[in-house]
Amino acid sequence: MKIVTICGAGIGSSGILKVNAERVLRKLDIDATVVAADIASVRDVAADAQVILTSAEFVGTIGKTFADVIVIENYFDTEELTAKLTAALG
Repeated sequence: MKIVTICGAGIGSSGILKVNAERVLRKLDIDATVVAADIASVRDVAADAQVILTSAEFVGTIGKTFADVIVIENYFDTEELTAKLTAALG
């Protein structure tokens, strides 16, 4: 399974979200590859992704995708990530 985290530059926010998503996935015992990317490369990077994690501001820019797009309000809130990933993957 592939999960992509998206932010404007692909470094800061998406990197934080990637690390926290990996922690949550380990806790849930879910095997997934998590990749941080910028919004400009989302179509290429997320072409084979099952889930895209991002903030509300980038949802409209992502465009058509087969992945579940999950809006994360607080990138540091592992409880939010756990609930949303469990709902999407469960």
